[in-house]
Amino acid sequence: MNKERVYIRCALSLVFVFCISFAFTQTAWQSSIIPAPNKIVPGKGCFLLNHKTVVATSSTLNSDANLFVGMLNKMYGLKLGVYDEATKINFIRLTLKPSFKPDAYSLIVTPHNVEISGGENGVFYGLQSLLQLVKPDLTGKLSIPCVKIEDEPRFQWRGMHLDVSRHFFSKEFVKKYIDYLAMYKMNTFHWHLTDDQGWRIEIKKYPKLTQIGGWRKGTLIGHSSSENITTDSVVYGGFYTQDDIREIVAYAKARHITIVPEIEMPGHAMAAISAYPYLSCTGKQIEVEKTWGVFEDVFCTKDSVFDFIENVLTEVMDLFPGTYIHVGGDECPKVKWTKCLVCQGRIKELGLKNEEELQSYFIHRIEKFLNQHQRKLIGWDEILQGGLDTNATVMSWQGEEGGIAAAKQGNYVVMTPGSHCYFDHYQGDPTNEPLAIGGYTTVDKVYSYEPIPKGLTSEQQKYILGAQGNLWTEYVSNEKQVEYMIFPRLCALSEVVWSPKEVRNYENFRNRLLKHFGLFDKSGINYAKSIFEINKKVIADTLKNMLYLELKQEFPVGNLYYWYEDDNGIMK
Repeated sequence: MNKERVYIRCALSLVFVFCISFAFTQTAWQSSIIPAPNKIVPGKGCFLLNHKTVVATSSTLNSDANLFVGMLNKMYGLKLGVYDEATKINFIRLTLKPSFKPDAYSLIVTPHNVEISGGENGVFYGLQSLLQLVKPDLTGKLSIPCVKIEDEPRFQWRGMHLDVSRHFFSKEFVKKYIDYLAMYKMNTFHWHLTDDQGWRIEIKKYPKLTQIGGWRKGTLIGHSSSENITTDSVVYGGFYTQDDIREIVAYAKARHITIVPEIEMPGHAMAAISAYPYLSCTGKQIEVEKTWGVFEDVFCTKDSVFDFIENVLTEVMDLFPGTYIHVGGDECPKVKWTKCLVCQGRIKELGLKNEEELQSYFIHRIEKFLNQHQRKLIGWDEILQGGLDTNATVMSWQGEEGGIAAAKQGNYVVMTPGSHCYFDHYQGDPTNEPLAIGGYTTVDKVYSYEPIPKGLTSEQQKYILGAQGNLWTEYVSNEKQVEYMIFPRLCALSEVVWSPKEVRNYENFRNRLLKHFGLFDKSGINYAKSIFEINKKVIADTLKNMLYLELKQEFPVGNLYYWYEDDNGIMK
């Protein structure tokens, strides 16, 4: 790493150190693939893509082939044909290999052809790597550098979340979001469909959930930490029909992504209660919440509520064929339960110690219902309160403690701590960023995350399924802002969950990421430029009685200008 340092002595023994870091490794051949493959060996020469190139594959891989051809046409205007047989040269051949692990692939590029072999998902992932290797020259000709890649993911769960309750996003944008995940070999889309501020999924048996619960009569203005909370009076909402859901599920499946739907319970239930007041402990009519936070109106524990939830989940399971159903389980105040005759009677009837164990009973009961339908329950780490069966999977968001505790008792875990995986946090200087909930999670901080927590035995580590990034949308009101919050942090997370620890290197990743900014520009993606900010650090040297101000720039773009005042008060 080359650094240019400028020392300036000022009147009060204050020294400014302006440090511009140029961290680019110059190599004869540099892959641009994100996430970094397990093994990559560069070759000599390149394969030329042109209108005579064909994609050869069996009918079982036609969907993958057609998606690749469509992306190539969209990005570069080149239309390739898909055929069962290949010519002797100038072809891209796709081969399904049952001997490969499901997500593994091999990619070999020679001057004459391209061969991609892989498991049931692996061929698709190989095609994503191939797309990232395509290089247009100044005349528009396309080439792919010769290379041999052997690759497979480190983790089984490679996820991203999207909250559509606080702010609603169109069906077409949800598809685009899924495309973004597919680009970087993520395989799980966690879809947060219900909360206090809106119910977004059509349930045939309970039409008021979307008729009433899908719309609120205003939205918070400014930040929830403000002393004076105000809302507008604009009716806001929307929902996905069951046909919309089926269309999106099929769209995700074609891109080898499983959707995990989240139906919040027992807390974050105000939208549902606004539609059907009997679901609460009081039975009083309430409105869909207009502000952000945690609220006391939650699902009651009477049998009619469980009947409602089971009926809802029956329709949800019919729409989403994946193994997991997310039930939330987080941030459930127990105030109403402490005053509810039904809930207190339930505690006495079951011999429970307190309301925490009542929540455990609630989760156990829903889990049993899901298990009876060959599905698995997953929830936020609060579902550990009061005890949890080992069949349930824990999503650890409150640091890593919940995930560690769950793994030690034999529960599968998805790591998603707020410190590294919450993409609703600021990613640069807040004064230069859109309003966010708070926090500070930079690209390099995301990249530094290690999903296997310290303190677990080798056997316990097997329960860590992977990691996930979460985008809560209290302060993310439009599609362009969604893009801004996830890019380029999604790229960093994709490498955390895919690439082996020994392959990961932030400096190398950063160099590859710069090439992807051109791809974002070409695709019209509104990505954050925070990584280009000047980073500031004050260093105290007590021996010399001096202070140093060090400024670092991650990329050598533009010039760094500074001014200072000399001993005579003259600005220079």
